[in-house]
Amino acid sequence: MKTVYLDNNATTQVAKEVLESMLPYFSEYYGNPSSMHTFGGQVAQKIRVAREQVAALIGASPDEIIFTSCGTESDNAAIRSALAIRPDKKHIITSRVEHPAIRALCAHLATQGYRITELPVDKNGLLDLENLDKSLTPDTAIVSLMWGNNETGVIFPVEEAAAMAHEKGVLFHTDAVQSTGKIPIYLKNNAIDMLSISGHKLHAPKGIGVLYIRKGTKFSPFLIGGHQERERRGGTENTPSIVGLGKACELAAKNMDKENKEVKRLCDKLERELLKRIPQSRVNGDTANRLPNTTNISFEFVEGEAILLLMNEHGICASSGSACTSGSLQPSHVLRAMGVPFTMAHGSIRFSLSIYNTEAEIDFVIEKMPPIIERLRSMSPYWNTSQQTCKSQ
Repeated sequence: MKTVYLDNNATTQVAKEVLESMLPYFSEYYGNPSSMHTFGGQVAQKIRVAREQVAALIGASPDEIIFTSCGTESDNAAIRSALAIRPDKKHIITSRVEHPAIRALCAHLATQGYRITELPVDKNGLLDLENLDKSLTPDTAIVSLMWGNNETGVIFPVEEAAAMAHEKGVLFHTDAVQSTGKIPIYLKNNAIDMLSISGHKLHAPKGIGVLYIRKGTKFSPFLIGGHQERERRGGTENTPSIVGLGKACELAAKNMDKENKEVKRLCDKLERELLKRIPQSRVNGDTANRLPNTTNISFEFVEGEAILLLMNEHGICASSGSACTSGSLQPSHVLRAMGVPFTMAHGSIRFSLSIYNTEAEIDFVIEKMPPIIERLRSMSPYWNTSQQTCKSQ
């Protein structure tokens, strides 16, 4: 059975070109890049090239790039640094729809005496910057807002938010894990101080990430050890993955046009056809301001977990917007923050595409999804009750 993979916001396949670029650094060029000898020096040179490739993708300078182990480390490093360099400030501003890498950290910091403000979003998942302006205080150490939402794809106006924070002398960080490689980012033209990237979201391997730190921004290291990364992140460099991430960023720059045209076209087609063929379904999130590869669709009166199980029988991979897959009866915190009705929120499915998806795959999903939803609804007492109510009106 062929796998149709539409879960690229969870992770992506490693691109063939990326894997090929990595392989020599496992066995042939295995020297420590911090060593004084030529054997290690040639590895250090390749890391410099990768740093340039990452910087080029996001419009930054190579010396503003720190390699980390993942997006979560980058997020943690950014916020903890802001608090460390401003120990008198105890206020953090974020949003109600952030990734757990930010939300869980902020929840932990709240137990340590920090005050957390979570900005609300509207029914379309959009942020009102007036709320940010009202929330900024002399006690605010940092604002952290994601660039593109991992569940709905909704894009926040982070460049405007960064400028607003700077007017009040507040540091600004953005989790750009889902946005990098999908939409143009040019950091030389805005006020963003720190930005997080995760390699496995753009066809690089797992276990490699980036923290961008704007030149002149004070920074307190999260990992202290050796002199690596200009003493901003200790630990021997993960050379194969760094090389792979550099190549993935180079490929992402070349494929940006395809991402925003062909991938978007396929995503829009999938969304349009499912809404047309399946009654009482809806899109969660603003459709104008979102990532080109993501759609989150709710199917009323069915459970997301059950939908995924039947999709899996056809080899279709996606994610549920409901947290029921982790044993909770509560729907996603993102959908709750948007006020999505309970009967819709539990039956939400996130489809996230990549440049490797084909028209035939999308047609296959369009064919299989309506019978799946119909089958589940036929077993749902809530659906049957709703249909009887409609007929009697």
